[in-house]
Amino acid sequence: MALQGTREASHADSWYDGDPDVLSSQLDRFLSEVPNTIDENGLPIPGAKVVIAPHAGYSYSGPCAAWAYKTLDLSKAKRVFVLGPSHTYYLRGCALTKFAKYETPFGDLTVDEVIVKQLRETGKFQTMPNRGDVDEHSLEMHLPYIYKRITQTFASESEDPTIVPILIGDNNGAEEKDFGRLLAPYLKDPENAFVVSSDFCHWGSRFSYTAYAPEGKVEELQSLSRRTPRPTNPPIHESIKQVDHLAMDAVASGDHDKLVENLRHTKNTVCGRHPIGVTMAALEELAREKPEEGKYRFKFVQYQRSSLVEDVTDSSVSYASAYAIV
Repeated sequence: MALQGTREASHADSWYDGDPDVLSSQLDRFLSEVPNTIDENGLPIPGAKVVIAPHAGYSYSGPCAAWAYKTLDLSKAKRVFVLGPSHTYYLRGCALTKFAKYETPFGDLTVDEVIVKQLRETGKFQTMPNRGDVDEHSLEMHLPYIYKRITQTFASESEDPTIVPILIGDNNGAEEKDFGRLLAPYLKDPENAFVVSSDFCHWGSRFSYTAYAPEGKVEELQSLSRRTPRPTNPPIHESIKQVDHLAMDAVASGDHDKLVENLRHTKNTVCGRHPIGVTMAALEELAREKPEEGKYRFKFVQYQRSSLVEDVTDSSVSYASAYAIV
């Protein structure tokens, strides 16, 4: 199947500014607000070619995403894999695009037809329906940042990396490990970088998730209802933070099974849990192959929320940024 056409930047002028000059200034500002060193490393962090970053509207998650993108080392990259969850249609397994290019306000990013063909020939991947691809925001929200970081890294357009967009569907732990093993050789290749798209806790009745840890006891999570008096020990936003940090600790452990178990217990609404799970499984494969201190595990560098929930009628979405050295 030959790739054809250009996927339009369908969320420009709504989820982020469609004017390239305004958008460029905004991303520059977000990146400038990130320190120049993280974990005693100058930025980008050498070898940090895998990041987790959020995908909400830039006014909400853009500053948090900047922390991931400023760590991202694209110096050797010839292609960038972008892994995101499907919000627009139910997907079991994983799916590849039919488009040859993805539009951004800055210009088009070219899809790597050779790699997409290789993946398709495994027989393990479905094909995204064009409408689902265009409507999906989890991949698109990363493209302006990727384009920005490419222009900051490479002097000539001829050096610009291609992209490999992949939607990661609703897979169980064993299926995530299977896809992790499949993608591990690509992750190992120094010419590939990976962007993993995920927000963290979606809290509130509109998300059907009102979990609360009374007195900070996560093992006693309960669901709040609109009739529940406003809890204060702890405030709801502190309980959300606690639940999120348990998920982040599980991700940072480098143990894919710990993430699966954590989410089974808390039911935390981490929308990119499957892209994260697949990437963790791939990192575990590389760690088994060649154990090396300081590699193959995510390190979180930023955590933010859209608002600080105090009342059961409120809602929020959490954002986190992390990197891994390969």
